[in-house]
Amino acid sequence: MLRKIRIILATVIFLGIMWLFLDFTGTARQWVSWMPKLQFLEAVLAGSVVIVFVLTLLTLCFGRLYCSVICPLGIMQDIIGWLGKKQKKNRYSYSKAVSWLRYTMLGVFGAGLVLSFFAGIGLVVQLLAPYSAFGRIATNLLQPLYTAGNNLLAGIAESYDSYLFYHEDVWLRSLPSLIIAVLTLVILFVLAWRNGRTYCNTICPVGTVLSFAARFSWLKIHFDADKCRNCSLCSKNCKAACIDYKNHSVDYSRCVVCGDCIESCKFGALRYGRSNQNTQSTQNNSTDSSRRAFLIGTALASTAVLAQEKKKVDGGLATIAKRVIPERQTPLTPPGSLSAQNMASHCTGCQLCVSECPNQVLRPSTSLLTMMQPTMSYERGYCRPECTRCSEVCPAGAIKPITPIEKSSIQIGHAVWIRQNCVSVNDGVSCGNCARHCPTGAIEMVPLDPNDGDSPLVPAISETRCIGCGACEHLCPGKNGQTAIMVEGHEVHREV
Repeated sequence: MLRKIRIILATVIFLGIMWLFLDFTGTARQWVSWMPKLQFLEAVLAGSVVIVFVLTLLTLCFGRLYCSVICPLGIMQDIIGWLGKKQKKNRYSYSKAVSWLRYTMLGVFGAGLVLSFFAGIGLVVQLLAPYSAFGRIATNLLQPLYTAGNNLLAGIAESYDSYLFYHEDVWLRSLPSLIIAVLTLVILFVLAWRNGRTYCNTICPVGTVLSFAARFSWLKIHFDADKCRNCSLCSKNCKAACIDYKNHSVDYSRCVVCGDCIESCKFGALRYGRSNQNTQSTQNNSTDSSRRAFLIGTALASTAVLAQEKKKVDGGLATIAKRVIPERQTPLTPPGSLSAQNMASHCTGCQLCVSECPNQVLRPSTSLLTMMQPTMSYERGYCRPECTRCSEVCPAGAIKPITPIEKSSIQIGHAVWIRQNCVSVNDGVSCGNCARHCPTGAIEMVPLDPNDGDSPLVPAISETRCIGCGACEHLCPGKNGQTAIMVEGHEVHREV
């Protein structure tokens, strides 16, 4: 029963988070945007004291259930390990904990947190954070496949005059991020296929932190030495390699309470309960197991707090010619991120905001200091004032929740006119695209030479009204792919 309840809950969480990363319609966030907020590290960075307390209490009561039920990377490893077991059963074996490696990685991760807070260098945190690793795999590898499949169905549907599906662009957001996602998936696949939970119990800093509390959990896996026949099936089916059947002991710091050992034991020599609990009859054991499974399900459900969602309407974007990405002196960070420093110190690089952005404005940074964190660019769209999707889904507090009204007064940067690229000056044509499409009225067309009645009209930008949305930059025809107006970012966001 324990194993079945664990599988059901893990399936719900995994599919929900996966749907959130893959979905480009915005439907998923209305239902499951709370799931990423249950991730331990992200809750710590976001200052979600209640969630951190509940997850810690959950571990003290039931063991490392978080790793096998809530963490999507852990669940993904279980899926890979399950596929490996289909090829060869009873494939695992007991091994002692590699404590020096676990604590070294935890120390490296701690140093990375310090670097991100004080120096704005979060690469170490992003590489080691489990939820972030899963997010990069989902965003860079799985979402393009999902979108391509959707486009195939859209093409088939159109041939039958049906518009049940619609086409969505498949594009490469960041080559470095893609390479890191591929390498991460390969490493995880090899480790999980061969040895189950090796990554969780040697590298993952969240697993190591939770292991301290798991040692003292109220409910644990216990041996009944009188029933044990030393068949070793429990050890051979333990993905965490933490069961020493010869000495009838379990390393609770590594046990993720998956229930596979209890399921594989043919003699009823393993039970999940309190250490001082006397051995019960088979019927009582079954009843107790059901009761505990119910308590576990209730405890996990209590951590899910659904926020009320308001529907957003996203319009289409004008099709423009492919352009050269302008070089900004200060990168742009999304509205709600407060500042570049706040983004650097809180973002774990999960790239959920990148997946959710309907305007294709966000993409992973390629800068070494901010690698894999979201940055903004306006070649494919602009940051529409009514869209707050990225702020709604960020689990780590890197992008604070904001309303469309609040967003309209947040200045993330300001537009700058580049004379040599302006078609009004160079080609003698009347343009004014930037002024027509500015949602805040920050751009006015004025004569280049006020004393010349035939002087071409060029944009004059009011810095105090510009919010840096990028509509002008995106819709500027420019010259030879070079935009004549671009947005420079602000280190600290302002209010207008």
